[in-house]
Order: sequence, then structure tokens, then C-alpha cells
Amino acid sequence: MLRVVGKFFYMVKLGFKYIKIYKKTYFHPFISQKAAYNQLSKDRQGYSNSVLKYLNIEVKIIGELPKKEHILYAINHRSLLDIIVMENVFSRYDKSGTWIAKQELFDAIYGDFFRYSGCISVDLENGKGLLTFFKKIKTTLSKVDNLNIYIFPEGERHSGDGILKFQSGAAKIARANKLDIVPIFINDKLEKVFQDAPFSETKVVEVHVGELIGCKNLEEEYIEFIKGIKKV
Repeated sequence: MLRVVGKFFYMVKLGFKYIKIYKKTYFHPFISQKAAYNQLSKDRQGYSNSVLKYLNIEVKIIGELPKKEHILYAINHRSLLDIIVMENVFSRYDKSGTWIAKQELFDAIYGDFFRYSGCISVDLENGKGLLTFFKKIKTTLSKVDNLNIYIFPEGERHSGDGILKFQSGAAKIARANKLDIVPIFINDKLEKVFQDAPFSETKVVEVHVGELIGCKNLEEEYIEFIKGIKKV
């Protein structure tokens, strides 16, 4: 019980510290969008790496992220640790990016963490809001030449084997902005990993990085990517 309370207390306390850090960049009167996203990305990575160190989790990357920017990274979704694990991966390649997150996360008690850390919200129930969302993505990409998009195409967490059916958002974003897609598969059930953390002996989590794919058959190509991992 104390271990469970301890990790949540650590993450929440550190989260509030980082919200203050994010706000310094978010409300900076003179910073450019590119510089802001670069800094917010580094700060998210700093938070995530601190959490992984506390939980004694190590991330093993299988494959390589491309040097190219303006990539949409399509990632499977299991746990709140997914973002933290992926920020560790992005930190090792000095990537700048923005997470696509549901509006409900911005409206929650911890919403400021998402609001001020450089994430972009999407309200799936609001048609006008969706139009605004797609315009913001296009405008931001046009102004920030090294920005990448991070998204969970399933749209929600999945605790079973395989993946849920992909929602249409990831492919639409890639198509509208002519983005290549890199499939990412976190090969572990991170909800269980988080429940068992922190670990006395280092827990290794594998993250598989695929080759560039197009948006036309995203889900089918992603499934083939996973099948290739399972055969190894």
C-alpha cells in the first residue's frame, strides 16, 4: 500500500513542479513557436526520465527513429506509462513534438499538465472543434519545421492482446499534412508494469520502431508490423 501511495505522491508532486516549468515557456512573451515546442519537449522528457528512474524502469529501443522530422508516430496504448516511456525514447533522439490528447484530459484535475506542456487537444464530440483542431495542426506544422506528431491511433487504452481498431484521426492528420508515419509498438503490458513498480531490480521495457509507412492502409500495415515482432 505504501509503495502504491509513494509512487503516486512522487509523480503528482513532480508533476506540479513541472507545470510551473511548462508555464514559464507557455506564457513567455517573446519566444517563437519552434523554440517553445523544443523547450516543452525537453521538459516533458525531463519529467518522464525522472519518473522512470524512480520506478527503476529501463527502456530498450529495437530499431531506430528516423532523422527526418515532421513525422507522425503511431503508438499502441496500454497505460499512463506509455507517454512516459515514449518521451524517454524521444529524448534519446532529441525529438521535438506534440501529443494529441482528448479534450477530457485537459478538463480533468490534472489538465494543466497537458494544457501547458505543449499537447494539442481534440474534442471528438464537437464538429466545429474538430475543424479548429485540424487547422491548428496544419498551422503549427507550417511554423515549426522540426515538429513531430505523437498519437495513439486506437484512441483509448487496451488491456488485451493485439490492438483495438484504429480510429480515423491519425490517418487523416497524416494525409492532410503529407506526413510519413512511423509505427511504434510498446511490447509490454505497462498497466501491470506500473502496478508492480517501483522495482528492486531494473525492469526492461521493449519499444519497437518500424519503418516509414503511408496513411492509406495504416491499421493493416501496423498489424503486419506487430506480426513481424511476434515472429522474432
